[in-house]
Amino acid sequence: MPAARVEYVAPWWVAWLHSVPHLGLRLQPVDSTFKPRDESYRESLLFLGLVAAVCLGLNLVILATYVVCVCCCRQDEAVQTKRRDSCCVTWTAVAAGLICCAAVGVGFYGNSETNDGVYQLIYSVDNANHTFSGIDELVSGTTQKMKVDLEQHLARLSEIFAARGDYIQTLKFVQQMAANILVQLSGLPVWREVTTELTELADQTGYVEYYRWLSYLLLFILDLVICLVACLGLARRSRCLLVSTLCCAALGLFLSWTSLAADSAAAVGTGDFCSDPDTFLLNITEGQVRTEVTRYYLYCGQSGSSPFQQALTIFQRSLTTMQSQVAGLLQFAVPVFPTAEKDLLGIQLLLNSSESGLHQLTAMLDCRGLHKDYLDALNGICYDGIEGLLYLALFSLLAAL
Repeated sequence: MPAARVEYVAPWWVAWLHSVPHLGLRLQPVDSTFKPRDESYRESLLFLGLVAAVCLGLNLVILATYVVCVCCCRQDEAVQTKRRDSCCVTWTAVAAGLICCAAVGVGFYGNSETNDGVYQLIYSVDNANHTFSGIDELVSGTTQKMKVDLEQHLARLSEIFAARGDYIQTLKFVQQMAANILVQLSGLPVWREVTTELTELADQTGYVEYYRWLSYLLLFILDLVICLVACLGLARRSRCLLVSTLCCAALGLFLSWTSLAADSAAAVGTGDFCSDPDTFLLNITEGQVRTEVTRYYLYCGQSGSSPFQQALTIFQRSLTTMQSQVAGLLQFAVPVFPTAEKDLLGIQLLLNSSESGLHQLTAMLDCRGLHKDYLDALNGICYDGIEGLLYLALFSLLAAL
């Protein structure tokens, strides 16, 4: 009997991100339900990037204005004014340096949290894939035994027992039980297509995550270099160095606002998914896996019965019947037909290994293991993953500031 379901509870930031207004490019409201294949939904996430692009434009205009003022300021200012301006610039630089260091610290934490969440998702997907592959291997292995190996033994025994009609009837009964097992195995879901898609998802996610993580490390280093060069320029009173720093800062601004746009869209999209992941998975697996099977794994609890219980029960009963028939032939037929012993022992060994495979198959089909992988994946992406994206968005804002 499956254990009671451990409930997934979405964190507060998921509800907050899901409540963010979703607007299309024409400023029309868009349903916030997670639908990555829907064009209007993708436009609503792109709209967040356009907002960041507008902020980037304003930021660059302010920076360009300041560069022009620096280049065109008069050289014949009074000494007292210079001292006052120097003091103001110094404190501004100190504040900017502290903000930059704080931003990088927040960014490192957010980058690590996001990376942990994504790799927890990948680890859970790999675990689920291992279970699905194991189920397919057990089903195909048992089918091979019943279709090929058992039939070979039965064919040779039919020749040996040709003169005994009662033994032939026993062999036909064993063959009928084997056919029942094949019918039950054919009713089990085949996970080959699901495994292929999950493997591709894990590979692509790992590839993108590696370069995302590396890109943010380079961005942190760039921000620190800009801050260091700016402090060096102030210390040496080098106008050329400061102007060069401002040009580098323009690049930093572009990267900061770009990362903010990407982080915001990713956080909002992931928040939409995490607000109701069960419904999305039910919709996306429709046509590939029976709905009752998907629900069994998503809502693993005592209230829901296993959709495989009847098939596994018939499998077990058929095996037990076959074993008793073969044991009877070993007891009564072998003394009369000694040459039949080898094939009967082969069938007995085949049935014992099939029974062992049945126990493994029952354990793999149970919802508890796959449901735990599902919850681990949700916890990784909806807790650590989104939390890390929010910290990265905060980093981008502080870096732009």
